[in-house]
Amino acid sequence: MKKPKNDLMEKIVSLCKRKGFIFQSSEIYGGIASCYDYGPLGIELKKNIKEMWWKSMVQFRRDVEGLDAAILMAPQVWEASGHVEGFTDPLVDCKVCKHRFRADQLEDAKVCPDCGGELTEERQFNLMFKTHMGPLEDQGSLVYMRPETAQGIYVNFLNVQKASRQKVPFGIAQIGKAFRNEITPGNFTFRTREFEQMEMQYFIKPGTDKEWFEYWKQERMKWYDVIGVTTQKLRFHEHGENELAHYAKEAFDIEYEFPFGTMELEGIHNRTDFDLTRHKESSGKDMSYFDDETRERYIPYIIETSAGVDRTLLTCLIDAYEEEQLEKDTRTVLHLSPKIAPIKAAVFPLVKRDGMPEMAQKIVEDIRPHYMAFYDQGGAVGRRYRRMDEVGTPYCITVDTQTLEDQTVTIRERDTMQQDRISIDKIKDYLDERILFVSIKSR
Repeated sequence: MKKPKNDLMEKIVSLCKRKGFIFQSSEIYGGIASCYDYGPLGIELKKNIKEMWWKSMVQFRRDVEGLDAAILMAPQVWEASGHVEGFTDPLVDCKVCKHRFRADQLEDAKVCPDCGGELTEERQFNLMFKTHMGPLEDQGSLVYMRPETAQGIYVNFLNVQKASRQKVPFGIAQIGKAFRNEITPGNFTFRTREFEQMEMQYFIKPGTDKEWFEYWKQERMKWYDVIGVTTQKLRFHEHGENELAHYAKEAFDIEYEFPFGTMELEGIHNRTDFDLTRHKESSGKDMSYFDDETRERYIPYIIETSAGVDRTLLTCLIDAYEEEQLEKDTRTVLHLSPKIAPIKAAVFPLVKRDGMPEMAQKIVEDIRPHYMAFYDQGGAVGRRYRRMDEVGTPYCITVDTQTLEDQTVTIRERDTMQQDRISIDKIKDYLDERILFVSIKSR
């Protein structure tokens, strides 16, 4: 029987700190707002999510190449892209309590929602972080911390195309950090000022954008099922005319039903030839592509898929969290997909004697070259199961008296709590069958 998920976000935040998923940045100094550090389990979960994305978008496809562009770019990049002029939010401040708000998120843009005080006039606030390159802090040394990874792909379009000898249609994928000086960050890691993006820009012939846009909508929705997110909590949201970004002809969000509301998880955008054309005009470089089969030259249209690593990780934690009411106690469990779980298998000796600890440690060492494994000999086996359930470990392996006799172990599955008896030399095959990522047929 499932227990109602009251105050779910508080429980997720508590679990993340206790178990080493996510910590507040600079916590010993009181923390810094909306910045977070990933602990031992968090970094493993984050790495696994990124690897799953990279495999599905790059490794298992022949038409997408990888890139890692620099965080710092020439300021002209952000002028050409429209970020210097248009990457803004409407800002108001309370004259009494000094709290700051986004005007477009208030019911009454004249009254403070916190104290009832008078709000200032609305003004535009650019979300990009500024810094200076070199020893002098003057206008000539001004650079920006990138607010998105996409522009690094656009300015490298021809470099990647020529080096990889790809023909349109093809994509360029990148995972990297981005920075936005958000006015109203919040909801834990849902909206932060420093975050990591997984973006892919797919370059296509103009006129084929409707077909490719629909293709990538469906591909990206399918990926969340692959990593174990509940599909019933996902939906598409089409941007209306008043929601469309300045560069977009069409845009859909994949939204998830969060405890704090149904909100964006990933964006799929038809950016037409806006970005390459702007960079061509600004830099003076020809950004066009010559199709040697049709003998045409054109600036490609772009279909963008853009997802946040941190937001995806938070979604996986929320989606996996459950409290099960058992006969004698409550079992807290993270039903993380084995493909992304930080620890794939935990190994226990039934007792701390008779050679069981040594055999259990040997099994851990055999698993570790292939999967993250954990050794635990503290407390009763039932308590050890609970600890592993709480951090999402899908399989627990117990070495017992029978192991010493016939070289078999008990493997207990997290979600069903079913136990199987298998030979030690079959453990890797057992894990491979349940963990390895099986790709859909690549294009």
